[in-house]
Amino acid sequence: MFKLLTAALLLSLSTMPTQADEAGSGSSRARMAGKALIGQAGPAAVLQTIDGQRLDLAAMYGKKPVYLKFWATWCVPCREQMPAFEKSFRQYGERLAVVAVNAGYSDTEAQVKGYRARHGLHMPIVIDDGSLAASLNLRVTPQHIVIGRDGRIQHVGHLHDKELEQALQRAVDERAVASPLPLAPQAVPATAARPVLRAGDVAHGLPLPGADGKPRVLMFFSPWCESYLRESRPATAQACQRVREEAEALSATPGTAWLAVASPVWSSEKELAEFARSKKSRLPMRLDKDGVLFNAFGVRQIPSIVLLDRQGRVARVMGPDERGLAQAVQALQVQ
Repeated sequence: MFKLLTAALLLSLSTMPTQADEAGSGSSRARMAGKALIGQAGPAAVLQTIDGQRLDLAAMYGKKPVYLKFWATWCVPCREQMPAFEKSFRQYGERLAVVAVNAGYSDTEAQVKGYRARHGLHMPIVIDDGSLAASLNLRVTPQHIVIGRDGRIQHVGHLHDKELEQALQRAVDERAVASPLPLAPQAVPATAARPVLRAGDVAHGLPLPGADGKPRVLMFFSPWCESYLRESRPATAQACQRVREEAEALSATPGTAWLAVASPVWSSEKELAEFARSKKSRLPMRLDKDGVLFNAFGVRQIPSIVLLDRQGRVARVMGPDERGLAQAVQALQVQ
């Protein structure tokens, strides 16, 4: 029964249509995401593994190719591909820099470490803060990025298939680069230029609709949370439903501007509209295409609520396990 449910959930997720891609499969989404990336310079990011190791991607360019794989512990195809991923890490050894990039979306460090222990993974693992995903146009999990020895992105894909294997082998077989590359700029932590907004900070310059002087409530979620995570993350799925239903009820009361913000991972504007229709939702919804809003407020868990006062200051950020949304909104209105 579990296998049948998992297969049904995976099929429904992998065939979701997108506005720019009618097929909607994981492979086609990754292909669309990679169109603007192929041939471009790899990101100059400094990553830290869950074991405290520092990985400077820019310092690797010119010396060895890099294989980044975005994944999540709740992702069914990620789980299915993990044995092949571990095999690639062992097969290429020092000839290829292999990094498992947990998307950092609805995952915690404890969950990632537990997953590593259960599945016997040995490659370096980092947890993204959203900045690497934004720079590499993350749209699905898993999403594979192969960066050649010259520092240019050569392959973006979803499946661990013959195409990926060929891309890895080509990258490893490339001749060494004799001179430093002009492609990779000085590597700096991606978060250094974009500090996360905390309580008391003013949220200015963000793509938010006008609130007419009202306090604002942002609900961060994914349209597939209530359905896809029902098996792998039932508590999260229940929290998504609870918060959405509470937000629907509270948004009917005047005095506060509401906006539901959806992550672009496994989501499109068309899917978001279909979700709103299926739930008969009155909440205004926006797809955070570039992850700007998720990253601005440091939202990595769904559902999350961000409350902004009349001046646009962050009043409070509420995570999936926090209760008392009605009281928080009431307190916001009297400020």
